[in-house]
Order: sequence, then structure tokens, then C-alpha cells
Amino acid sequence: MSPSQAAPAFFLAVVVILLVARLVCLAAVRLGQPPVVGEMIAGVLLGPSLFGLILPDVQAALFPDAVRSLLYVGGQIGLVIYMFGAGYEFSLSSIGKSRKSVAAISSAGTIVPLALGFGVSAIGLSWVGIGKAGVSPVTSMAFVGVALAITAFPMLARIITERGIASTKFGSLALACGALDDVLAWILLAVVLGMHAGSAGPVALALGGGLLFAGLVFIIGRRLLAKAMGSERLSVDHRVLITAMTLFAAAWFTDVIGLYAVFGAFCVGIAFPRTPATEAVLANIMPIGRIVFLPLFFTYSGLNTRFALLADPKLLAFALLCVAVAIVGKLGASWGAARLAGEPPFIASRVGVLVNARGLMQLIALNVGLAAGIVSPALFTVLVLVALVTTVMTAPVLSWLDRRDARKGTTEVLLTAEPVPVTGKS
Repeated sequence: MSPSQAAPAFFLAVVVILLVARLVCLAAVRLGQPPVVGEMIAGVLLGPSLFGLILPDVQAALFPDAVRSLLYVGGQIGLVIYMFGAGYEFSLSSIGKSRKSVAAISSAGTIVPLALGFGVSAIGLSWVGIGKAGVSPVTSMAFVGVALAITAFPMLARIITERGIASTKFGSLALACGALDDVLAWILLAVVLGMHAGSAGPVALALGGGLLFAGLVFIIGRRLLAKAMGSERLSVDHRVLITAMTLFAAAWFTDVIGLYAVFGAFCVGIAFPRTPATEAVLANIMPIGRIVFLPLFFTYSGLNTRFALLADPKLLAFALLCVAVAIVGKLGASWGAARLAGEPPFIASRVGVLVNARGLMQLIALNVGLAAGIVSPALFTVLVLVALVTTVMTAPVLSWLDRRDARKGTTEVLLTAEPVPVTGKS
């Protein structure tokens, strides 16, 4: 397909994606889910799991290979903008306020699911055959462990913001832990890719390049951005242009070193100045990225998800086992670590539920693994199911915890930013 043929096909595909995503989002919101959950589900519905199953010829005509490549690029733009916003909402001071708890929860919430992922994938390799030809079993096991250790920080930030709990102790603690979890997960993912390549080069490049990038952004970039955003000679359009150029440059660099575009965008968001002028910049950039480009990423992921494979009883049983292991490893370990760090039960339970969501970040990791040739179609489908279940369960479980504590007379405690004695049993 030539570029002149691919362009109109791409435009039609985008119209269909945005329409379906909006309809599913409306249904998701009515069910108490954040819009991003609806977009995730819409992406799966447009793939071979439903649309391709019912109308395979129509789906093939709507999403030919040339269009899929364009969807990938458009989805990356959406991810970069979305992660920039997530970084902007994150405050480094939240880590400093609870260093002990953040360190304990992030360590447990990364190490335990990583170890359990190794174990459960060993079962999958021998029992179900989830491995891919040419990929060593150790690499496959390590990838599953990393995928289970990831937290959907952008979605976590969205849930916390929409529920108005960003100022609570458990909200700020979950944000800090989620951010640190994902930084650790991206480093581990670079290690796995290095294992697959059979060289330490990718790991050294990711670590060395990451340190260099962080230094440039937080020492030099922060000052330059503050000066540019504070200049009265620059219009909003000029500030938007500078921001876009900075974002894409950061995305390019972190992609090249193996930490991927989203990491660079997230760091730029953290370093971005917080002023009325920058709020105007975000008001111009964020809607187009979130509403138009991000659904393209979910659809690209959905096109690689084949839930029909779960018709195999063994693979379905393995998928359910992975879901259970993911919840126990992340929610359970984070809850236990929070309690050991001295956090009250009502904070520990909510932090565990929040960081348990895999959502967007796990889908990103899966696509990275798919592009690197590590992930088989069966394993991709299993881990997409894990991402969906652990994300969809977040809002209902939080609501149930709120109702439970309201009955016990502890509602007022949840509105405070620091832990105070809780009345009644938890």
C-alpha cells in the first residue's frame, strides 16, 4: 500500500476507533470505571477477539498492515503526551514525606511479583507451551516476572485524580510507589532485553543513558523550561511548540537508549514548572493526546490480542492462575509491606489496591516484548487479560473499601493527608 493509499485508510480507521472508544467509554463510566478502562476494552473489541471474529474480512480491510504501522506511531504520540501529564501530576515531595513506606512498598511490590512471575511462567512453559521459538526459557520467565511487577502509574494517577484523593495519605503514597515501581520495572525490562540480545550492552546503555538523561533534564532542562515558560515575550503557541519539541526529543533519546519514549516524557513532566502559564500549555496539549491519539495505542494492542486462544482449557487455566498470582504478588505484598512499615490498615489496603492495577504500563511492556520477539501470541493474550482484570477491579474494590469504612465510622480519616488513629476495627 502506497502512502497515498495508506493515508485515507488510516483516517477511516481512526474515525472508527474514536467512535467505538467513545461509546465503550460512556458505558465504562456508567459502570464506575475511568474512561481509560473503556479505551482499553474498546481496543480489544476491535481486534480479532470480537470484530475480527465476527467480520474478519471487514477488519482486515479496515486495519491492513500499512494502517497498523501508522496506528503504532500515532499511539506512541498519545503515550508520550499522556505520560507527560502523569509526570506533571506527580510530586517528588510525596516520596520524601514517606521514604520508609515508599521504599518498603515499592521493594516488596516489585520483588514478590517478579519472583512469582518466574515461578508461574515456569509452569506455563512446561504445561501450556507459552514460550516462543528462539527465546530462552529464562528470558521468557524474566519477562513475565517484569510484566507482573509493573504498576499502571498513568491510570493510577487518573483514578486518584478523578476520585479526589490526591491529597490523602494513601493517595500520595500510592502515586509515589507507583512511580518508583515503574522506574524499577523499566530498568528490569532493559535487563530482560539485554538477556534476549545475549549482551550486557543494552543494560549498560539503558542505565548510563538514563543517568545522563536524568541529569540533563533535572539540572539543565528544568531551568531552561522554567525560563521559557515564564517569558512574557512568548505566546501560548510558542510555549506549546517548545514543550512539544522537548517532549519528542526526550522520547527519542530514551527510546534509543532502551528506556522507551514514555520514560522520557514522564521525566519531562516531573521537571516541568508549575505555573499558570504551564497550565495553559497542558490545556492545549493534553486533550488531543488523551482523546485522539491514546485510543490508537489501545487498538494497536487489541489487534495483537486473541482471546479466542483462551478456548484452550489449559491456557485458560494458566491465564486465571496468572491473574491470581498477579493480585497476590502485587496487592498482597504491597499491603503487607505497608503494614510492616507502620501504615494503618485502611491506608495499606488502599495502596495495595491502587498499585495492583497494571493497565496501560503493562500493555506498553507487552508491545515492547512483542516488537523484540520475546512474547508469543498466547503469552501476549494471557498478560493482556491480567492487565484488564487487575485494572477493572481497582475502582469497585476502592468503592467497597469506602463503604466498609463508612459503616465502621472511619470515613473522616480517609480525608486526611496524614494517618491518624482509626476508630473501630479494620
